[in-house]
Amino acid sequence: MFTVVTGRVGSGKTTLLHTLLGLLPRHEGQILWNSEPIDDPAAFFVPPHAAFTPQVPRLFSDALKDNLLLGRTVKPNTLQAALHASVLEVDLDSFNEGLDTMVGPRGVKLSGGQIQRVAAARMFVSDPELLVIDDLSSALDAETEAELWRRLRERRGTITCLVVSHRPAALRIADQILVMDDGTVVARGTLDELLGQSSLMRSLWQSGPVVADGVTGRR
Repeated sequence: MFTVVTGRVGSGKTTLLHTLLGLLPRHEGQILWNSEPIDDPAAFFVPPHAAFTPQVPRLFSDALKDNLLLGRTVKPNTLQAALHASVLEVDLDSFNEGLDTMVGPRGVKLSGGQIQRVAAARMFVSDPELLVIDDLSSALDAETEAELWRRLRERRGTITCLVVSHRPAALRIADQILVMDDGTVVARGTLDELLGQSSLMRSLWQSGPVVADGVTGRR
């Protein structure tokens, strides 16, 4: 299932993801994996169960390939599949050194969109059951973003995605959308259902991406 969490800036979207992953303490409620309770999410939600790409991905001053693999050994077709899923093939062809290209401190030699797609490819390499993605496509142009989500959606049935996004391309393909307000899920459904039932969802949709583009505060 492809689930998108959306809401205004400060509604608690990132807090929800971090709590699920055990990066923040959980004060109440329960986390279930295939109906089984997870007592230590920080230890459980790592590959091969889950992989996470944060709002601001972190790259290291090393070769592109090393940033993707992080010391892991994978089959060549696994790496190529990850590059394809993250829409990085054309960019890779433009790099003089290919996978050996040095990205610089924090990926300074790459564009914002390339950094986000490298982080996505790194996540895909681990081939997890659950992808947790926090606003991955904010620096992508509309065409690249739509293609990335389309390729990810093609894997429906083999992978579960939990995505924080306010972008139309992600909302349109979601199996379900969770709308958050003040730390609470206030509505749930498909885009069409929510546009008919939720005034907050209609407001977010009509306002467009600009409303939720800030990266400060609690998202």
